[in-house]
Amino acid sequence: MNTANQVAGLPEWLGRHPRAALLLALVAGLSLVLAFAPFAWRTLSIVAPATLFILWVRAEPRAAAWRGYAFGVGFFGAGVYWIYYSLYLFGEAIAPLAALITAGFVLFLALFPALLGYLLALLGRRLALTSQLLLLMPASWVAFEAFRSVFLTGFPWLLLGSAHVDTALAGYAPVVGVFGVSLMVALMAGVLAWGLLSQRRRGWQAAALLLFIWVLGAGLQQVNWTQPMGAPVTVALLQGNVAQAEKLQPWQLPQSIQVYYDLTQQALGAELVIWPETAVPTFYREIRDELLWPLADQVHAAGGALIAGVFTYDDATAKLHNSIVHVDRQQSSFYHKRRLVPFGEYLPLRKALHWLDRWMDLPMADLSPGTGDRVLQVGDWVLGPSVCYEGAYAGLVRLALPQAHLLVNVSNDAWFGDSIAPHQHLQIARMRSVESGRDMLRATNTGISAVIDYRGRLSAVSPQFEPHVLRTSAQPRQGTTPYVRWGDAPLISLLGLMVGLALLSARRGPRAKA
Repeated sequence: MNTANQVAGLPEWLGRHPRAALLLALVAGLSLVLAFAPFAWRTLSIVAPATLFILWVRAEPRAAAWRGYAFGVGFFGAGVYWIYYSLYLFGEAIAPLAALITAGFVLFLALFPALLGYLLALLGRRLALTSQLLLLMPASWVAFEAFRSVFLTGFPWLLLGSAHVDTALAGYAPVVGVFGVSLMVALMAGVLAWGLLSQRRRGWQAAALLLFIWVLGAGLQQVNWTQPMGAPVTVALLQGNVAQAEKLQPWQLPQSIQVYYDLTQQALGAELVIWPETAVPTFYREIRDELLWPLADQVHAAGGALIAGVFTYDDATAKLHNSIVHVDRQQSSFYHKRRLVPFGEYLPLRKALHWLDRWMDLPMADLSPGTGDRVLQVGDWVLGPSVCYEGAYAGLVRLALPQAHLLVNVSNDAWFGDSIAPHQHLQIARMRSVESGRDMLRATNTGISAVIDYRGRLSAVSPQFEPHVLRTSAQPRQGTTPYVRWGDAPLISLLGLMVGLALLSARRGPRAKA
């Protein structure tokens, strides 16, 4: 039986009802958001892409592109709507401009699944159903996730793999990273679509493949890729809960200083006391002598070290940085944020877009990316630092490894308001711990602050929108996971092999059997 007969029925019906196909694609995209935090309906991370794969089977390139675009509008529209909050409520952009930028960003992101659908329709014309759904589509999906994560500074948000930090599929993360987990999810989606569209006898084979992928991931979870190093470290993560709408106001600065002074007093006795990103929104040198050094002396006298998120100014280069500082009167050390947020920390194409300054409040839009040290040495411990959005870039976090014994991420999720974004951001951070086999200390301004263990589990979590000192312990670790050692190179090779095998199968003849 040829492919045309195997997939007869639904694909043909969708071809005769293009509006229904677009609506189904839109709904599938909307539903995929529910697979991620805070909802965690993870089955949808398989069902939603499987639906899109079915919509792409035997579709003409133009129709496949539009179906991919509808899927993308639903997915990104529901998944990153919180950008409006950042621009309007806290960036003080006028509402129409904030809505226009948010809509434009969503429509731009939707181009990725649109282009993917178009290419798959072109390449899949002569492929068997098996080759399309078990090789070409899963591999291409992940390739486009990776492309989206680097193109124009990248947006590695809402990756399929991130939704599975709490499932057996997380066992693949220390081996092949988050994109490898995405591949397993996309492959399961392809298997599901293959089982539905193939002959009935394929159902058992599809079920067996799904079970194999899941069980192999569960088996990999039993491997301890890294080992404890020394005794656990007592930590205190400070959460000042300074409202973003007030944080940058001049009158708020003395109050912010007092908040973090008081919280630091409560944290004395912890071996690591960590402030969140730009906890006090002024420059390090402005508060060094009268605030940070005296506090660091107190923390040191109590047996600890003070780590602070703060803006810094480099006199030698006249550059501003968003930094993490190990505060020490004798010898402070610095990590400067390397991956900046467009329109938040710098204005791309400033000469062309300078007019935005009149319609948006961009107080720190002239920051420079950092260079230099990739780790912070604090006593006997080496910390792998990242600032806010940097935690979404697995390759960037990996630069501090295997030297780092603990990961430290400081963030200001107040920009997201009371939306789903802080939950998504925490989920992403948890995947970095799984990939690296390291505990992470994550301090945020308004929550969600957390200590994450090396398997991505939450050891301690702060309440949101409350001042809080999160006191607990974390275990320094040493060793190297396969992902830390090899990065994405093995996965890239595997994706190339899958696409190559799919395209080679076309030589067997048009519409080869599945």
